[in-house]
Amino acid sequence: MTEQKLLLFRKWDTTDIVINDIGLKTAISLKQLIIPLDFGRSALKRFNKAEVNIVERLANKLMHFGKKYAKNTGRMAGKKTHSLNVVKTAFEIINLKTGKNPVEVLVRAVENSAPNEDTTRIVYGGTVYHVSVDVAPIRRVDLALRFIADGVKEATFSNPKPIEEYLAEHLILSANNDTTSPSIKKKNELERVAQASR
Repeated sequence: MTEQKLLLFRKWDTTDIVINDIGLKTAISLKQLIIPLDFGRSALKRFNKAEVNIVERLANKLMHFGKKYAKNTGRMAGKKTHSLNVVKTAFEIINLKTGKNPVEVLVRAVENSAPNEDTTRIVYGGTVYHVSVDVAPIRRVDLALRFIADGVKEATFSNPKPIEEYLAEHLILSANNDTTSPSIKKKNELERVAQASR
């Protein structure tokens, strides 16, 4: 008897997806699930978000409220089912447009949107210096998902076009490393600032 594979949303196989970026192999989880929900089991354990499926992490990032010019105070909508349905529909659109496995498209988008360098502030003798630092793998994935979610929310703010279409377009652009994608723009800007303060 052959072992049955658990397909994401009963449709997408995640077993044969290869993570090309060596640095992100430990930070991107592609564990087999039907519905990406772990009910916050990883919430209180340090670094445990690396164990959470990448699709669920994207859904979590999309739950932040999307006021365009308001500072995100960390408020979340809490409508996770709605968020997962948005991701699910976006995956269907990606599959129709590209014919590829949408989970693989998401992984490529995260790899391309993850910054390698960032800046940190060092106060030395009352003077503030900005110093370039390498970014840890978990933070790289975090930033990539945040860039993707923020780009989608800004594009859909007071716009009649549905969020699912924007998310699908954004992921396809980012997966192709297209410089018109908002998340790739943010990554390049962050790395440019870091390079200037080396």
